[in-house]
Formats: sequence, structure tokens, C-alpha cells
Amino acid sequence: MMAGPGKARIVIVVARAENGVIGKDGTLPWRLSSDLKHFRAVTMGKPVIMGRKTFQSIGKPLEGRDNIVVTRNPDFAAEGVIAAASLEEALDVARMKAGAREGGEIAIIGGAEIYAAAMTFTDVIDLTEVHARPDGDTFMPDLDGNVWTETSRQRHAAGPKDSADYSFVRLERSS
Repeated sequence: MMAGPGKARIVIVVARAENGVIGKDGTLPWRLSSDLKHFRAVTMGKPVIMGRKTFQSIGKPLEGRDNIVVTRNPDFAAEGVIAAASLEEALDVARMKAGAREGGEIAIIGGAEIYAAAMTFTDVIDLTEVHARPDGDTFMPDLDGNVWTETSRQRHAAGPKDSADYSFVRLERSS
């Protein structure tokens, strides 16, 4: 399932604290208005794949994107969402949706189980590194430096609606 020529690139979009935390009690353990704007910009117009818990924490489909929710519950249904029984099924749907658009990227937006399952065939990680060490109960898998190469980093001081400094980091799979 690796992306090849003419195939949609698979991009993990994630905010992770310095201690690996990505969530606590089904929510983000920080407030970063700047990251929410960044997230919207990098996912807009693309198919987004998420787990059911992530969808429920967001509470509604993300507008301007094809929302694909991976769930083991065959009865799951939500307006504006395509349910998929597996990550593979979600990727098949997302590839069809991405193929109809220029750019051809698919965004994987969480949670931890989906990130872990997608890691082996992801092409790019669009990481917001949150410069804090909050308590949490959900963690991002470690990123192997032999697999991922940092290609850009932009550090930002916390804005008026941000609870921490942060960096936007792009990691690409090493060849």
C-alpha cells in the first residue's frame, strides 16, 4: 500500500508535546489557536481519515474535506461522514476522493491507533511540536530518525490564544 508514482501521498497531521502526549481524556491537553488554523490549511480540500474516537472528540464533520471514519462498529453512521471498517478500506475510499483532485494528498488525523497503523506507509508527517510536557493518556508512536528526515522547521512563540510555544515540522520518509 505504499504510495508510488501517480498515487496520493499519505500525510500524517499531528500535534505532539515534547513528551509524546497527543491527548488527554479525549481532548487536546493544550490550547493552540495557531495550530488549529495550520491544521485547517494543511487538510482543507483533502480526504481526512480518523478513528471514531477522534471524530467524536471533534463532534462534527470537518467542512471542506471528505471525512472518513474508521470504526469496528458496523452500525456507526453520522451525517457528512463515510464509515470504513478498516484503515485499508478508508485508504481505498480516500484514494478515489484524492484522485479526483489536484494535489492528491490524504491526511491521517488521528488518533493514536490510526497513526500507529498508518506509520509504515506514510510518506510525510506534518508535525506540530508543542513545546510543553502536559499530562496525557494518549501518545504518538516514537519517530525513528533512520526512517524520517526533517525537511523544514518553523518555530513560533505562543500567540495570544496559545498556551505554549510550538514548531511546525515537516518530516519526509527517507529513501
